[in-house]
Amino acid sequence: MPKISPRVAIEGAEVEYIEGSYTLNGGGKAAELAFTLPNSYAAGKKLWNKEVTLYLNSGDSTPIFRGWIRRANPNLDEIEILAMDALGYLIKGGGQSKAVINLTPTDNLDGYTAGGAITTAIKKAKLNTKLGTDMIGDTKPAVSASRPPLRGQYQLEEIIKSLMSAAIDNSGTIPRPNLYKIVDDGSQSQLVIELQADVDTDQIAHIFTEENNIIGISINEKKIPTIINVSGEGGVNGTFSHDGAITALDRTYLQVDNPELKSPAECVDFGRKLFQANLKDQYEYGIEVTEGAYLMENDVVRVETTDKSYTGNYRVIGKTISFSPNDFEIGIVINKKPPTLAEYISARDN
Repeated sequence: MPKISPRVAIEGAEVEYIEGSYTLNGGGKAAELAFTLPNSYAAGKKLWNKEVTLYLNSGDSTPIFRGWIRRANPNLDEIEILAMDALGYLIKGGGQSKAVINLTPTDNLDGYTAGGAITTAIKKAKLNTKLGTDMIGDTKPAVSASRPPLRGQYQLEEIIKSLMSAAIDNSGTIPRPNLYKIVDDGSQSQLVIELQADVDTDQIAHIFTEENNIIGISINEKKIPTIINVSGEGGVNGTFSHDGAITALDRTYLQVDNPELKSPAECVDFGRKLFQANLKDQYEYGIEVTEGAYLMENDVVRVETTDKSYTGNYRVIGKTISFSPNDFEIGIVINKKPPTLAEYISARDN
């Protein structure tokens, strides 16, 4: 990938920034762009809620970030600005209170699958001017918004969590949930639903090697659920626990709903699969690299190092790009196996 030369624009007009940092948090969380401008720029300007775009190179027609200013803090010489992408609107509704809609017996999401229900909910919340759904797609497998029917006042975040957590692909050896993320069509942010990548079969988007583009690697060990309570259809449930792991790692609990499960035995078996998947996915890695700025959440990358314990295919779960007019640094957060339902739920509960 080419060397990047970021440019920042406010309401379409390019600005001369001092420095900045873009953070793709992944996991359904809002991406953020923090940057500083000369204090003289803000003189007499109202910056709150102004649209901000970040392009990685001068020839790019599509921004890597599109968001809106949430905070502008002036000091003696400069002004610090924080912008959040459209997921910030999806969760917060553009302010501090969370976006909510009312669902009644006559005005609801009945009859839709997840993609259609989320699209309708966004329109009901009047957020479709910030977040498009032309490219949203649907979950695999498809799930119904009518089982059970949603009634009452709901936060948009609650609706999305409920629908997405019900869509679990059990076709492989490891259960795979679906995710949602933001892509840009060149004129608007678009919400997209994807099945989480299979690192063994999906196309590799980029290769990192120590010789060519890896600067450093760090490791973060994650907690593994050792007692997993699973609820299935019609109130059936089952609990999987691992005595050896409890002794070694202590008790960590996870509650999971999977309406596809029809018996206690299926619930216990699903809990066992989740435990095994989490055991394989115990570590996530941060790599500092010289390439990969255009990588997106859920892309599959390959890492090749002299230490074979690091070599393999990974899924991108986040990234950071720190930049100034003359320099940049790229950090990619990856994990080795397809993320499990446990990670999916944990990320959305935080």
